[in-house]
Amino acid sequence: MSHLEVSIGSLKLKNPIMPASGTFGEEMKKVIDFNQLGALLPKSFTKGVRKGNATPRICETVGGMINSIGIQSKGIDYYQNVTVPFYSQFSSPLISSISADSIEEFAEVSERIAAMKEVAALELNISCPNLKNNGLAFGMDEEATRKLVKSVRQVTDKPIITKLSPNVTNIGVIALAAEDGGADALTVANTFIAMSIDVHTRKPKIANVIGGISGPAIKPLVVRLIHQVYQVSSLPIIGCGGVMCGEDAIEMILAGATAVQVGTANFVNPTAMITIIEEIGNYMRQYKIENITDLIGQVILNEGANDKNDMGSCN
Repeated sequence: MSHLEVSIGSLKLKNPIMPASGTFGEEMKKVIDFNQLGALLPKSFTKGVRKGNATPRICETVGGMINSIGIQSKGIDYYQNVTVPFYSQFSSPLISSISADSIEEFAEVSERIAAMKEVAALELNISCPNLKNNGLAFGMDEEATRKLVKSVRQVTDKPIITKLSPNVTNIGVIALAAEDGGADALTVANTFIAMSIDVHTRKPKIANVIGGISGPAIKPLVVRLIHQVYQVSSLPIIGCGGVMCGEDAIEMILAGATAVQVGTANFVNPTAMITIIEEIGNYMRQYKIENITDLIGQVILNEGANDKNDMGSCN
């Protein structure tokens, strides 16, 4: 029998699969059983109402998609009064993804949401622009990351998952800052900054010009980031970026992930997460793996492989 249970700090999951924020909503109840997922993670919300960016907000690319939604949100009151009650009817734990414009606002919103017994954990979307730092994302700055996580740690004992940005020089430094601030886990990672142009109109394909790319094209990049973070941090990692099938999820787990988020695949196939859970079980039976945790970080590196901090060949 294969055991898929994993732990993210004090948070216990029946299996390692959950949606990535922004790719999962209440409407999916019509096509999948939410109780089969390891956790439920709706779209990030903000304190106030936000309309989001102008349209078009999404375009397809080879092996992925670029989006620039702009954290469209109905605000914290709607989240508390409508979103949380909806998800509380399911057995899978609810992880609330939070976006804010300042460290103080992150702490304020986190304290209010964490006080709800129905919320099992918080995911801090630190890829948001820091309005007090010339628009630089919190997650691009080591000290800002540390201060932000520490401020949230002071207002709640519930598990804090820090969602890291891949758009940094050294993600390990940011991971350690989040750990030092009191995070219980790390999501690796958010989308990569990207741009696409329509060569016929010569205009950007999304109104905001630049957005974030997701999908299978970025999976090898994310696997590398997971491996690098696993080498330096003791925190559980939630892999995120390009998972389309069970083997993709296993690859992230071998690199060091404890759990895996599924995003773009949900747009291609709304039942993708259920299929991925089944495929993980099949893989474990094929290789006689009893516990999924026995696979975490168990990549077999080549003899003489580059040092963990070596960026590889420049050839």
